Amino acid sequence: MERKEFLVCIDSDGCLLDNMELKHKECFCPAFVNVWNLQPVSRYARKVWETVNLYSRTRGTNRFHAVVDALNLVYNLPEVKAYGLEKPDLSDLIRWKAETPELSARALREYAETHPELSGVLKQAADWSAEVDANIKRIVRGIKPFVNVEEALKKLNEFADVVVVSATPTEALERELEACGVAKYFKRIFGQDAGTKSVCIAKMLEEGYDLDKSLKVGDALGDFQAAKENGVLFYPIIPGSEIDSWALLRDEFAEKFKNGAYKGAEMERRVDAFTKVLPEI
Repeated sequence: MERKEFLVCIDSDGCLLDNMELKHKECFCPAFVNVWNLQPVSRYARKVWETVNLYSRTRGTNRFHAVVDALNLVYNLPEVKAYGLEKPDLSDLIRWKAETPELSARALREYAETHPELSGVLKQAADWSAEVDANIKRIVRGIKPFVNVEEALKKLNEFADVVVVSATPTEALERELEACGVAKYFKRIFGQDAGTKSVCIAKMLEEGYDLDKSLKVGDALGDFQAAKENGVLFYPIIPGSEIDSWALLRDEFAEKFKNGAYKGAEMERRVDAFTKVLPEI
């Protein structure tokens, strides 16, 4: 397939697709409470899960980073300590996260099966991830892209190769993008099992795109970090202002990117507006 001069890598959940709150509130969090035995403190578990994954600077992080962060936060709450619940030993899961080349449900399941001598926390994490995916298949349907997304994608496709770079499993990505009619706008679709967002951007850059003609579009600081690690530009879809962010990309910033004007102070202003809406935990 012929390569265009420009590259645009776009995140999916909460950025391209209006599905992030549905997934976390109805799929991830119920599995978090169920599999990690947090029923007595479910009100605190839910608040922590939503803070980590939706309303703070860890928004959009990989699910296995998120579950460790959330468990640590839950068990540090005085209200939870008062119940006398025993915190699981997460050391084997943390070690796997640090050492695995692929932060995916498949990789964790295979590792847990081949290392039965390690603690049950690996199997528990794999069971939790499987329950999340089952919930998503059962519950998530009828998802739409944010308003203005399709017109922005048409604009970008005029001069750029557009790909999806996401922490969502590829199978779910392909299903959701096909269902809402926007899969046709993407040259490639990279999900969780293809590697980290940074790794996937690097794979695309190997095809010869110039760094100043490559752009990452995302709604989380993890997207910004992946852009920085690869030396490419970053355009934020600001949480709570997604529709306006896509309209601005369609009407103004796509052309600025194409003309080499979206960089430096111009980009910094957008990034500053983005980071201000994402507090520290």
